[in-house]
Amino acid sequence: MPHAIHAEQSVRTRYSAAAKLPERALCCPVEYPPEFLEAIPREILERDYGCGDPTPFVKPGETVLDLGSGAGKLCYIAAQIVGAQGRVIGVDCNPEMLALARQHRAQFAKRVGFDNVVFRCGLIQDLELDLELLAQDVSDIRGAGVESLLEQRLTEQRLRSECPLVANDSIDSVLSNCVLNLVRLEDRQQLFREIFRVLKPGGRAAISDIVSDEDVPQHMKADPKLWSGCVSGAWREDEFLREFEQAGFHGIAVAKRQDEPWQTVDGVEFRSMTVVAYKGKQGPCFERNQAVIYRGPFKKVEDDDGHVYQRGRRMAVCDKTFRLLQQAPYEGAFIPVAPYEEVPPPSAVPFDCRRRVLRHPRETKGREYAATTEPAGPCCGPGDPCC
Repeated sequence: MPHAIHAEQSVRTRYSAAAKLPERALCCPVEYPPEFLEAIPREILERDYGCGDPTPFVKPGETVLDLGSGAGKLCYIAAQIVGAQGRVIGVDCNPEMLALARQHRAQFAKRVGFDNVVFRCGLIQDLELDLELLAQDVSDIRGAGVESLLEQRLTEQRLRSECPLVANDSIDSVLSNCVLNLVRLEDRQQLFREIFRVLKPGGRAAISDIVSDEDVPQHMKADPKLWSGCVSGAWREDEFLREFEQAGFHGIAVAKRQDEPWQTVDGVEFRSMTVVAYKGKQGPCFERNQAVIYRGPFKKVEDDDGHVYQRGRRMAVCDKTFRLLQQAPYEGAFIPVAPYEEVPPPSAVPFDCRRRVLRHPRETKGREYAATTEPAGPCCGPGDPCC
């Protein structure tokens, strides 16, 4: 617990100061599309502390959430990508950073021609509780005894239910840039559960953060300066991916990994890595006689639910998986094979996704299928001498 207290104090103190005066030690060199930087005030650009750019995974018209939004640079970039029909929410708990980000909202809106960015105060590992609303409500609670503490607890519960900072299933894309590693160790599983909770089914998380190539020694984790500098709180790179998997994400992929380490401490290498992961594989499985054929190039692959797909073979899948594998990030990797006679959803029976079975062509065509046809057309192009 003492380590967690010192870590949180160090992060709060260091980033409060960095909101006023730029601190180069917090920066990992990142190149952003210059056309998006022109509309962003210089004061924000000078106080940008990140290690990657997850904004290429944002799409026009989306609702975007930036975790640990700081001075707001990532939010203002995403705002231009989503356009006037989209929306961007930045969440941070540092008052100085929030003030800086909010200070330039009107100026930014005037430059781009629309106002689609808001900044909210909260902990990124607790996206239900709006800290500014809580501060307003508890200001009326008098005293410092047990009764006032219990009353504050009830106030928190009411705000989570009635006025959540970020609602369930409300976000298309969650972004973060070198902030997750600042969250204390005991809150990290909750952090990933919160990211998953707020995303819509089919939504994605695109997270840039610092990772390590091996376990970070305990003495480094206990160093407040290394922790607040986005170093000693880094996940080991394989464990970072596992956090997404345990939270329920699928389609988890390393979109970018820095070749050379950003920093090396006591032989441990720390580098930037951007991970993209999707929400949407949850739900019941029904049999509708569908199959998919894995194109290759590998002999076989296994998905996050343990389904194994053999190259070139018709693998039986449930309706949910059939549709999932035709969407991002899998589109193009599988050939969908639909049955000749569709099985209506009300007639579909449960499908056991634990099975690893092939789909016989007769299940697709129908057991009584006995057609004989002429060639559908020339198998080669006009004028080809082989035809």
